[in-house]
Amino acid sequence: MTSKTPKDSFVIMNELVLPNDTNTLNNLMGGRLLHLMDIAAAISAQKHCNCIVVTASVDNVSFKQPIRLGDVVTIEAKVTRAFNTSMEVRLDVWAENIPSGTRIKSNEAYYTFVAVQKEGVATPVPSLVPETEEDHLLFEGALRRRQLRLILGGKMQPADATELKALFS
Repeated sequence: MTSKTPKDSFVIMNELVLPNDTNTLNNLMGGRLLHLMDIAAAISAQKHCNCIVVTASVDNVSFKQPIRLGDVVTIEAKVTRAFNTSMEVRLDVWAENIPSGTRIKSNEAYYTFVAVQKEGVATPVPSLVPETEEDHLLFEGALRRRQLRLILGGKMQPADATELKALFS
């Protein structure tokens, strides 16, 4: 299986915020944004492994800035690390008001996907080779984030989280 780089999975998705996407304050509904983020992240993960993927987890998503009616939402996604059958995908979300020329970062998040065969059985994914300094930082942090996800999901005991121990000792 040939290794891939983060740029091989890089995705940019744009969406115009329309009235049906907003709440009574004319802000993009959080659930609608999570839906768009899931699509962008899934495309990125599929580009990395060239197969079907399913969402395994979504990390904490905090909405730093509201996205308003009429804004263009830009979601950038790329795989930050591949494990055996899973991949971590980083997303950065931007809101742009084209008439005023303003662009703000709304939020960022990490989604985890598992590659599956048509029968739903998990399948191995290519390894990831970071290239840039940012790629290396995200790659290194991915193991700590993964261990935290596994602990919170009840799939790992805190005592077994070797990467997290190093943060506190």
